[in-house]
Amino acid sequence: MATILILGAGMMGSALAVPLVDRGHALRLVGTHLDAGIIDSLRADGTHPKLRLTLPREITPFAWRELQGAMQGVDAVALGVSSAGVAWACEQLGPLIRPGTPLFMITKGLVVEGGAVRCLPDVVRDRLPEPARSTIHPAAIAGPCIAGELARRVPTCVLVAGRDRASNAAIAGLIETPYYRPLPTLDVVGAEACAALKNAYAMGIALPAGMHERAGGQAGSVAMHNLESAIMAQAVLEMRGLVRALGGRADTASGLAGVGDLDVTTNGGRTGRFGKLLGTGLGRDEAIARMEGATLECLEILASLRDAFTTKALDEPLERYPLAEHLMAVALDGAPVNLPISRFFGADLAGADP
Repeated sequence: MATILILGAGMMGSALAVPLVDRGHALRLVGTHLDAGIIDSLRADGTHPKLRLTLPREITPFAWRELQGAMQGVDAVALGVSSAGVAWACEQLGPLIRPGTPLFMITKGLVVEGGAVRCLPDVVRDRLPEPARSTIHPAAIAGPCIAGELARRVPTCVLVAGRDRASNAAIAGLIETPYYRPLPTLDVVGAEACAALKNAYAMGIALPAGMHERAGGQAGSVAMHNLESAIMAQAVLEMRGLVRALGGRADTASGLAGVGDLDVTTNGGRTGRFGKLLGTGLGRDEAIARMEGATLECLEILASLRDAFTTKALDEPLERYPLAEHLMAVALDGAPVNLPISRFFGADLAGADP
């Protein structure tokens, strides 16, 4: 079996360690400079304070200043940092990673760079020094996965998206267990675009739950599920259009990385909770405060998406994407929720070729 290092001891990075240990690998979990409390807790009694779970004792925790020693003899590396931490992670790993080392990440996001929208595996590869850059093919894990469920071994299916077929297959072979099924794909753009966009659209799908609560309703079979479903259908339609515009396969938005991740993020993720708060009528800043410091990727991706439309890095008319346009206004500008359903399912987007 292999020795695998995960850089980033947050919830998802630490959850990924569980199937890797179950696969029989030696696992080194290195916290970032933001994870000191987590590493201290893991060293004390094996408890992850955010997952509220005792992790397998085979996981060896390291502080980020111990990264150089932890990298000795490593066969594969995983990035468990947020999108904001990718540059830092590459700076730390660049001088230490051996050429040809399998590199995969749970980090999700799109970056607007040099007038173009780029996916993170490409960004990571470009930040590696030679000769690692020429011999490493970073892959991203995308799809529906709640960290707390994976850490408790709930059956999970994900994509391993990278540009090199052999590398994708090797990574999938390293991480597969009976309950964790990674499916390789070469559609890096489609998978990564969906992994990012679903955060924004899940916020929108969760709005009616808050609207129903604001109107005095209670959760049940009669609520605003009709509206939720219409928003979800429009979200998938817009994701297909955006993926296509970015150069990915539109059908990817109808699979694990799109529809699958939308469901998980809406119903079980912090983005869904944030959308529900906005739906109750809370202003943007108050809703953020209610989230008590939780990372809200929906804000990051909506800001990146607006930047892409504004700078023409994404050469698409914004009016074709009325849901995304409204979500930007609500989440970034503090506009009130007033879903533009009369503009949903436009013929130009709905009738576009896949």
